[in-house]
Amino acid sequence: MILFFRLPNAIIFIDYCMTKQAKIISISNQKGGVGKTTTAINMAAFLAHEGLSVLMVDLDPQANATSGMGVLNSQLAGGVYELLAGTAEIKDVLYPTSFDGLHILPSSQDLAAIEVELVNHVSRETCLKNYLDQLRPLYDVIVIDCPPSLGLLTLNGLVASDFVLIPVQCEYFALEGINHLVSTLEQVKMHLNPQLEILGIVLTMFDKRTALNREVVDSARRFFKRLMFQTIIPRNIKLTEAPSHGIPILVYNPACVGAEAYLELTKEVIDRVC
Repeated sequence: MILFFRLPNAIIFIDYCMTKQAKIISISNQKGGVGKTTTAINMAAFLAHEGLSVLMVDLDPQANATSGMGVLNSQLAGGVYELLAGTAEIKDVLYPTSFDGLHILPSSQDLAAIEVELVNHVSRETCLKNYLDQLRPLYDVIVIDCPPSLGLLTLNGLVASDFVLIPVQCEYFALEGINHLVSTLEQVKMHLNPQLEILGIVLTMFDKRTALNREVVDSARRFFKRLMFQTIIPRNIKLTEAPSHGIPILVYNPACVGAEAYLELTKEVIDRVC
């Protein structure tokens, strides 16, 4: 199959083998500020670095994953909003990034209106799935950055996915919200997507100097057991700086502890998915 990406001044043609069948992973947590987008960006980059072909879908109207990959809305012919609204075709809204093997289906603030526009749409929960199923043969992994809510956009991401990865900040209030999210995932699995599985829970923003953070880690591991990833993402200033430069931590500072943690997390993800 020949797939082409539209750029402002060029069209890039890529010949893909049809033998692939991508695993689709949603990064989701209804609580904001837990490192969800940071995890999506850096995991996608490290997956590509490990030799996999990756598509990142920015399903958040804040479009932080899009800008964090250095993709400017002013250069785009369209994105997720235009796709779900039916005003663009899938081939017109896929873009390469500066990373070999990593492409993006970008977002914009316009996406905030799509939940209202789809409210009377037949099978509105499966709109994204119908498009991503077409792309499965083209990639090894598709990573979806869901918005920090449990609305229709997140529901579309979960229905389209094989797995959901849950980032959780190392604080007790963040842990309390996980039970509600897990309950929602069980409902999605029961009624809309029987294949959906929890890939795992990853603790983020960990400060080993804080007794409370260490207690949260112990509590999470006792309660969630095998669902917990062994890797814990530390609080790291370089991780917070990288998005402002429009690049993943792998490019911005590959030697920092944040980069090392996301590399280890990515290896765990590959072991669980592949």
